[in-house]
Amino acid sequence: MDPVKVGLVGCGNISSIYFQNCLRFPILKLVACADLIPERAQARAQEFGVEARSVEGILADPEIEVVLNLTIPKAHAEVALQALEAGKSAYNEKPLAITREDGRRMLELARANGVRVGCAPDTFLGAGIQTCRKLIDDGWIGEPVAATAFMTCHGHESWHPDPEFYYKVGGGPMFDMGPYYLTALVSLLGPVRRVTGEARITFPERVITSRPKYGTVIKVDVPTHVAGVLEFASGAIGTIITSFDVWHAELPRIEVYGSEGTLSVPDPNGFGGPVRLRRAGAEEWSEIPLSHGYSENSRGLGVADMAYGLRSGRPHRASGELAYHVLDIMHAFHDAACEGRHVTLESTCTRPAPLPMGLAPWTLDP
Repeated sequence: MDPVKVGLVGCGNISSIYFQNCLRFPILKLVACADLIPERAQARAQEFGVEARSVEGILADPEIEVVLNLTIPKAHAEVALQALEAGKSAYNEKPLAITREDGRRMLELARANGVRVGCAPDTFLGAGIQTCRKLIDDGWIGEPVAATAFMTCHGHESWHPDPEFYYKVGGGPMFDMGPYYLTALVSLLGPVRRVTGEARITFPERVITSRPKYGTVIKVDVPTHVAGVLEFASGAIGTIITSFDVWHAELPRIEVYGSEGTLSVPDPNGFGGPVRLRRAGAEEWSEIPLSHGYSENSRGLGVADMAYGLRSGRPHRASGELAYHVLDIMHAFHDAACEGRHVTLESTCTRPAPLPMGLAPWTLDP
């Protein structure tokens, strides 16, 4: 199977792990990178043995089939739409876009041009959540009844070198971390039919205490505590809290409650475990051995899976449709909070297929 040539746009902090992992998958051939700051692209190119180019140079290369878009969130749509216009498939870092309108434009353009859209997070393809998926599908907790998900911290201004965007449109805890939790929940329980929620800004200003912007005051423009209720199409009910307003908490990441037991799901911002199960009548929790590979940091799995799809014709799992459904859910929480109502979602998606067991390292099809 011929490898799929990839051009990477956006050489910031997260790009390093993508470079490392894309070079490990035989299905991928990362050939070029670009960044608004040419020196960053040059540094990454030298570090990983690829060519530094302009964005225009990547888009003009007829051999590049996929643009891996690791730009900042507000640039996700612009870069992806340029790639799709050029007849290339686009794989975005999360979120898919800032607005529903841009997300829909991507999907429509991809369909019109016969190419694909993919999007992070791909952590749900890791060993931990794939093990949970198998346990649910095999009936270990019976019929899923409900789920809870919690992401609480006190924001990123104490450690991130440039945290302002976390508090502007496209940021906040729901748009920053919500994609990990919601993508995991949709992978485990299927699409969502309806949501409601509440949201608030607790601290109108934040002071950066990290370097190099120590002392800078950030005006907060987006909700920093969001609580949502999800009605899944399956009938299960979900509860989610994402917050940058919590100093300390003792909460699970994700739990799924079934008619015959409870499943403790590992951190959806990682790829491994632990996975814990407690069936009805059990006196204690049992840690379940991981059934799948990719327990280490495997960012790029979704790109590789899309490449397999391009070669074989099968659907890819970290799809644009899934990412758009998650984007729609996140906006719907904010809409519900502003308007004081339930919001019925216009979008849906197919629950992504589970990964096969027993895959050879750095492969995704048997």
